[in-house]
Amino acid sequence: MSDSPAEQDTPTYEAAREELIEVVRTLEAGGTTLEESLALWERGERLAQVCQEWLDGARTRLDAVIDGTHDTRAADSSEQ
Repeated sequence: MSDSPAEQDTPTYEAAREELIEVVRTLEAGGTTLEESLALWERGERLAQVCQEWLDGARTRLDAVIDGTHDTRAADSSEQ
């Protein structure tokens, strides 16, 4: 994730995940008004999106490292 002003307010993966867990617990427990439930649902959707973006970014970084490692190995073996 970049450091643009809009993304500086984006929580870490761990913080988003923890808050999402709390949102789900609150919704499952019931006892909230319809309006509160809708707000929690919307917050949960946003938190799930944030988590997915973090995971996608991590996957991209890992793939780049793996591809770079494989490319280096292929180049090394072809030089022998």
